[in-house]
Amino acid sequence: MSLQISILTPERPFFSGEAEEIILPTETGQMGVLNNHAPIITGLDVGAMLIRTKDQWSSVALMGGFAVVKKNQVTILANEAEAAESINADEAQAAFEEAKANLEKAEGAKQKVEANFAFKRAKARFQVVKVVNKRA
Repeated sequence: MSLQISILTPERPFFSGEAEEIILPTETGQMGVLNNHAPIITGLDVGAMLIRTKDQWSSVALMGGFAVVKKNQVTILANEAEAAESINADEAQAAFEEAKANLEKAEGAKQKVEANFAFKRAKARFQVVKVVNKRA
């Protein structure tokens, strides 16, 4: 039996399908989920989610949210989600490098928090694109 995965965003249902394994970007680090995982609710950080079907890995950039795992069903409520295929690799790399530079020169608490969020977002999009390019 496989995991039933549903990713929902405020705009629309983003993804629905089956997977053998997923890796989630939680607020305490990455968390793998396999068949018959113990029930859990966890907060999601901004980061890359990996989905393994029988024959391939795919990736999605999640921009925070929550995940509920129960009886081989994983429901993800994400603030925003982007599939790797919809992200331009060159733009993602440029945005990542710009966000990194902005984070390094940020001053003051507010500017640092905003720069850190922009950096995490750009990093997630860039990581997702790198996973796709490694498989190509």
